[in-house]
Amino acid sequence: MSEAELVLRSTRVITPEGTRAASIAVTGETITAVLPYDAPVPEGARLEDVGDHVVLPGLVDTHVHVNDPGRTEWEGFWTATRAAAAGGITTLVDMPLNSLPPTTTVDHLRTKQKVAADKAHIDVGFWGGALPDNVKDLRPLHEAGVFGFKCFLSPSGVDEFPHLDQEQLARSMAEIAAFDGLLIVHAEDPHHLAAAPQHGGPEYSHFLASRPRDAEDTAIANLIAQAKRFDARVHVLHLSSSDALPLIAEARAEGVRLTVETCPHYLTLTAEEVPDGASEFKCCPPIREAANQDLLWQALADGTIDCVVTDHSPSTADLKTNDFATAWGGISGLQLSLPAVWTAARERGHTLEDVVRWMSAKTAGLAGLDRKGAIEAGRDADFAVLAPTRRSSSTPRPSSTATASRRTRAGPCTVSSSRPGCAAAASWRTASSPSRRGSSSPGPTDHSPSARDIERQALITVTAIPSFTGDANPYGGGDPYADYRTADLPFTHYANLADRQLGAGVVAANDEFFAQRENLLVPERAEFDPSTSGTRARSWTAGRPAGAAAPRPSTPGPPRTTTTGRWSGSAPPA
Repeated sequence: MSEAELVLRSTRVITPEGTRAASIAVTGETITAVLPYDAPVPEGARLEDVGDHVVLPGLVDTHVHVNDPGRTEWEGFWTATRAAAAGGITTLVDMPLNSLPPTTTVDHLRTKQKVAADKAHIDVGFWGGALPDNVKDLRPLHEAGVFGFKCFLSPSGVDEFPHLDQEQLARSMAEIAAFDGLLIVHAEDPHHLAAAPQHGGPEYSHFLASRPRDAEDTAIANLIAQAKRFDARVHVLHLSSSDALPLIAEARAEGVRLTVETCPHYLTLTAEEVPDGASEFKCCPPIREAANQDLLWQALADGTIDCVVTDHSPSTADLKTNDFATAWGGISGLQLSLPAVWTAARERGHTLEDVVRWMSAKTAGLAGLDRKGAIEAGRDADFAVLAPTRRSSSTPRPSSTATASRRTRAGPCTVSSSRPGCAAAASWRTASSPSRRGSSSPGPTDHSPSARDIERQALITVTAIPSFTGDANPYGGGDPYADYRTADLPFTHYANLADRQLGAGVVAANDEFFAQRENLLVPERAEFDPSTSGTRARSWTAGRPAGAAAPRPSTPGPPRTTTTGRWSGSAPPA
């Protein structure tokens, strides 16, 4: 520990051996030791004591649709990776669609890596895509660093990423098995989908009937048969049908190399609670009934389901029509996944150690990221800091531990925070650190912000929806805007829509609102006039029309809404 540059201390650190008080020694970007809580701090090392907040390994989300380049108005690496960091995710693996081009050749992979390098705030890796006509590209993609290959067994929703029939699946699987790669599969059978009733319209019950469980069950059964045939490694994406669980358990007992994931929306939302016309709840496979959800939780507990990932898939608001048949199918979850899963897990008697296993250790193992997923010597110094019982509706002020951002001698350390769950993620690394296999881990560049800029970004960056709780000053009197009038902190990046200094409290956080600038942001310097703002900042203008409403996806029951019409900020650097 004598060479440690940083000591991160907490009374609750989640390690592979359990939760304990500990001091974590960090040198460069690596954990060098996990020591007793009161271990002496070496001379020259900086101490970060987060008190009773829980320090857990940074989450690894292996199912994210960033859509960059090509459909960046849906989402981009700048916004997606900031939302991920705010939710405790320090590593994500990007899906090969819905970007243009899709990640189906080495040239396309290089394009995506180049785009991500200048925008990513966390570690980023890439899946390749398996299409009917790119079998020849699979091995080169593997050698170029993708973590595995995604395919669809039914139409993907975008023309440039066609699905595989059973013969095409066999050809791709045989090739991938030849170099012991991993095939990850959207498993819905097209014949069962075609035979299901297709009514369209706003009724959620009709949409649910159009994506029946037997479509998943049949596709998974066929996938298992092919995996047996080729002794291939296969992974079932976003399982929603509990009826497939016996098939999965039986296949594993027979030695099939099969892993399975599910998603926060299947674990926290139920079909009975989805309002008609609310296509923000549309995803494929769909959110199913409460009884089905109970069985998914049971399968997580017994290990039949390995891990939990977001399947983060945002879109522009115009694609979320009130017709479930035509609306885009995707749910944004990067910032909300940890607090949503932890809230539901705790209610069912699970521990934070369980959540870390499902969302960090197992996902890191799926992608072969042996430096991620645990707090122990030799692992990457990627952490999330969580206030697990905090239910405050405000974002912590910049002086608090959770929102602190500083520069170490080795490079930038950026910690951002979010509500609900008050999770924060931090990653310590050196500017010269090489990229990991298939990943982009950019250090400071010529246009990197200064240390003061980083501090300001932590102050005013959060993907959250503001809501007024009344006319009263949230600080109990005085001038809530005084700090903004006197501080040398111009709004040059995102405006913090949740900061209580502006009189707002957070009722929900939904990174879908930042999928495009026009949702809540205007691409110019944000300003306010204290003489006309009062406690509601009435002089602010909005990128969204006044009265625009946002769902509250992380709570049960019909969605609650709040207007976002009074607020604006400035866009991030281009």
